Amino acid sequence: MNNNILQYESDVWKTADLLIGAGIKQSDFPKFMMPYFALIMVESRLLRYSKELEQEISRDDIEGFVEEFEDFGYGYNDYVIRKNKTLKDICENDKTFDIDFDTYLKSFDAETKSLLGVDKGTEEEKFLDISGTSGLLKKKRILFDTISAWSEIDLVPFDNSEITTLEEHIKRKWADISAETAGEQYTPDDITSLITEIISSKIDDNGKFLSIYDPTCGGGNLLFGVDDKIKKTFSRPTATFGEDWSDSLYALAKIESRFRTDSDIKYGNTLTNISFIEKKFDIVVANPPYGVDWKGYRKDIENDTTERFIDLPSISDGQFLFTQHILYQLADDGLSVVVHNGSTLFSGDAGGGESNIRKYFFDQDWVEAIIQMPTDEFFNTGIYTYLWVFNKNKAAERKDKVILINASQLFEPLKKSRGKKRKEMVLENRKEIVNTLDSFKDNSIAKVYDKWHFYYNKQSIMLTNIDENGKSFEEHLATRINRDGEEVKEKSLKIKPSKITQVLDEDNITFTNFEIKEYDNIQFDSLKDYFDEDLKPIISSLDYKEAELKVHDTEGNIYYYDADKETIIKSNGKTNEELGCGKILIKAAYKKATKTKPIHIVITVELTPDYQKDYEIIPYSPNEILNTQNMANFMAKYITKPFEYIDNIIGVEINFNKEFYQPEILRPVETISQELKDLENDLADLENDLAL
Repeated sequence: MNNNILQYESDVWKTADLLIGAGIKQSDFPKFMMPYFALIMVESRLLRYSKELEQEISRDDIEGFVEEFEDFGYGYNDYVIRKNKTLKDICENDKTFDIDFDTYLKSFDAETKSLLGVDKGTEEEKFLDISGTSGLLKKKRILFDTISAWSEIDLVPFDNSEITTLEEHIKRKWADISAETAGEQYTPDDITSLITEIISSKIDDNGKFLSIYDPTCGGGNLLFGVDDKIKKTFSRPTATFGEDWSDSLYALAKIESRFRTDSDIKYGNTLTNISFIEKKFDIVVANPPYGVDWKGYRKDIENDTTERFIDLPSISDGQFLFTQHILYQLADDGLSVVVHNGSTLFSGDAGGGESNIRKYFFDQDWVEAIIQMPTDEFFNTGIYTYLWVFNKNKAAERKDKVILINASQLFEPLKKSRGKKRKEMVLENRKEIVNTLDSFKDNSIAKVYDKWHFYYNKQSIMLTNIDENGKSFEEHLATRINRDGEEVKEKSLKIKPSKITQVLDEDNITFTNFEIKEYDNIQFDSLKDYFDEDLKPIISSLDYKEAELKVHDTEGNIYYYDADKETIIKSNGKTNEELGCGKILIKAAYKKATKTKPIHIVITVELTPDYQKDYEIIPYSPNEILNTQNMANFMAKYITKPFEYIDNIIGVEINFNKEFYQPEILRPVETISQELKDLENDLADLENDLAL
């Protein structure tokens, strides 16, 4: 690449000085700069291909020249191609500039005018509003100076790949200053190179056609960057396909695509409109937005009929929607590398959307590698990011296996930060990653696992709490025959109360009436109001564990809970019987009037066993018998109370910190003791010196 391309980065940003002087907010710079960056991109390509055509056809036959040029499909501008005039020529005469610039813009072909937003009405779709933006700059009296500054940037000598590099640097700064780009992480060139090198290590130079797709292509940096780098290494013909929903970034990618062979960029929301539904791609690359919600098109996703979405992630983060779409469009022998943040590794509980999506990827055995990248690698985020390598055509020896690569320390610090990008993965770093992936063996930065290592059982259980003697109130429940003829235990033992008392500090509560029909009609409008506003809150405040709560029944027994022994006590005044661990439940219910009874409130008391729902996380085995035995062994080792199995849900998560944890090596006690003695001696010497 001609390194001089980056000299124009500072020239591009010189145009921002004019915007500052005109009082335009920095956050609005992208809106005022993108149209003109796109404009010089288009003009430079037209001029470049026009000069190439001049080597074959003379301009003397201008009609033939124009006809031949239009056949290329690169777009057209009559001012540039027929009259051989440029923005720089227009800016030589400030007297005629307004008329000439307007004519220049209107001389583009229809598609280019649509992309640039030339003379679009307020209701018409416009991707870059160059006419509207120019009108605003004209009002501020800086349009001529702005266009003059842009016209000095000569991109003609540079090829597609080189201009893409400049575009990457410019868009990175736009991302830094514009709130509208939240969630968009532009892929730096070193990461694009790594992604390409991973792909290159897995494809053959066999001359077969290679289709490359990016469903979140933005301005096309990653998509076109991978394509250009593959072409430098392989002789395979390629075609690029992309989609994006950002008006301005789509326009930049679309403009770029027209100057490339076999490139098709579509506008739209990848998740709600599939532009390439009939296609399956050999290679898919993507850096989808992180932490961006999808509630705005939730109904479309939930009603999707393509069967792309196995499950739905949290509404606050749509990353895994894009990944599911990617794998839906990936060919049966295809390869994909996707950039994600860390939440995709572990967010969501077993049975939740994210875990189920991960499980599906692992069940299908599509995950070949996950690579942890260094922090501070991207232009506008400093977080850890991860490359997910999906391979639908794993080698036989890699079936049901996954390699984790910890590349977090493989970087060189940049001499000068670029936004939040402070680190760079140089060629040696990238080679180490690719070689590690290629060897697929454990080493200092990598570990190979059976994919089942990342599965786990979330086994729900119902614990029966017991007292200090191992008893539960469950033993005192009567049995009955259910509809199926089976003998089952009652759920509770109902008590006929005669009095309920509770003492909590100085607050004493007493109930002796358990069928209430009367109320204070001065304080309350109705019995229902009394129930809702007074009685129900009091009943809810009764606490058999924390307060001195006693229930007297009609037979002279008293029931209360002994917190020290964790048991219900039944006392007849002479002896106390420990009934086992359980609950004293006091409830109040408002009863509507019937034919035989008026409206009333009923207070009831029942004793129940103390059941507690819990769950245990247990390693998973794909062998059902072994998995069951593993869970039984786990329960026998760690669960000391009676329990029953409820439901078991299989989850999948990846924890890089756990897998690559390095315990701190503690110094020997002898060494530390000696250092303390040395310090004591030093202090003693110091005291002696001071005494002298």
